[in-house]
Parts: sequence; structure tokens; C-alpha cells
Amino acid sequence: MLANAGHRLAHALAHLSDAHGVLQVPELRPTGIPESIREAVDRLTVGADPSAPVLSECWGEPGLSPAERLFAWNTVEVLDFLCGDPDAPVGAIPGRAHADLQARFVASIDPSEIVPAISRHLDAGGFSDVSVTERGHMAATRMDPGHPWAVWVRDSVSATTGQDTMVIPNLAGTIPNESFAEVLGMPTIWLPHSYPGCAQHAPDEHALASLSRQAMEIMAGLYWDLGHGEIPVER
Repeated sequence: MLANAGHRLAHALAHLSDAHGVLQVPELRPTGIPESIREAVDRLTVGADPSAPVLSECWGEPGLSPAERLFAWNTVEVLDFLCGDPDAPVGAIPGRAHADLQARFVASIDPSEIVPAISRHLDAGGFSDVSVTERGHMAATRMDPGHPWAVWVRDSVSATTGQDTMVIPNLAGTIPNESFAEVLGMPTIWLPHSYPGCAQHAPDEHALASLSRQAMEIMAGLYWDLGHGEIPVER
């Protein structure tokens, strides 16, 4: 005769996304993908690295490519779920259940509205007994791949490496780039000098000597071009 908190929370989580990972909270769904962003991400290959996991079929927003789902769409991910004591289960109905979620979102979403939107969606779905709290957020930023500075940096890197340069419009990770992009109004461009198998922040994190040499060449080329080439804005 007692509501099982584990059942309630499981159904509440299922109310946020369906069985295929499609986001069900209308306020958190992007209104679309800008054409310049679509053109940039369509040149990216996802999951081709030897160390990459096998991509799940029929997962995520339908009608999008894997790159569009990864770089141009929003998701709410379940990081953990707990009710009762998994190490010592007892034959009793758990009165509490807990889950940690992570919202992954693009620049069109106001992060301060994510938790209120989820709360409203759960309340409307009959889950007013589920409370949602926030642990903090940072705003997502994105510069148009066609911005003059983005084009200039891409061309500089290509001239140094002799290779076509891929442009990723969104940088994943909790990085306070909004301090530069929004507060100071500065165009910001990040140049990663690593590869997918580097195990960043893991005990065996490492860097390849070949990529380190290439990184120094790229940055030297950028600073050379800043001093000797034509730049898209006045100094």
C-alpha cells in the first residue's frame, strides 16, 4: 500500500526521454540547427577512431546524423540511479530514490531554465512528488563557423599543416568560455592538441609526441600570421 520510490523515479526519468533517448521536454528541444552549423558538423566523422565505442543504432533524435546529435542537439543523460542499498538489499519498499542527471545543451538554451523546465514537465506528467535540484551550470557558447575569425584561423592552420581543417562549432566540457564570449564580447576559438584516446583526466592520461610537435607548429603559424598576414579586424 506504499508507493515505491524506485518505481516512481524510474517512470519520472522515462518521462524525460523515451526508450530511444529522444528528449521529451519540449522547452529543452532546440528549434532547429542553423545551416552553417549543419554544414560544419556534416564534415565531421563520429565513432571512426579505433578506440571509440560502437555507436548505438536508433538512439537519439531521429532524422539527425551522429555528428548532428553529438554537436548540435540537446540531451538529458542519467548518470546514476539509486534506491535502497544495492550492497545489502532488504525485503522492504524503499521510501526514497535518487538519480543524478546531466543536461547537454547547445548555445540556444538558457541553462538557468533547464531545471524549472524539467520540474514543470514532471509536474504536468503527474510526478509532483519528484523534486529537482541544480548543482550549478555554465552557459554554452558557440561562434558561427562562418565568422571571419573562425575562417581566418581555419585557413592559417590548413596552411601550416597542409591538411584540411575540421571546425567543431561546440566545445564540450564545463569551461567558463562565456566570460570571454559573452561578458567581454570576444570571439573565442579553441584549438585542441590531443586525440580521442588520450584518456584525459584519467590515471593513464598521455600525449603523443607527434601531436605535440604539430601543436607547436600550428600555434607558431598562428602567431606568425597574426604579425605578418592580413587579419579580419583592426588591431
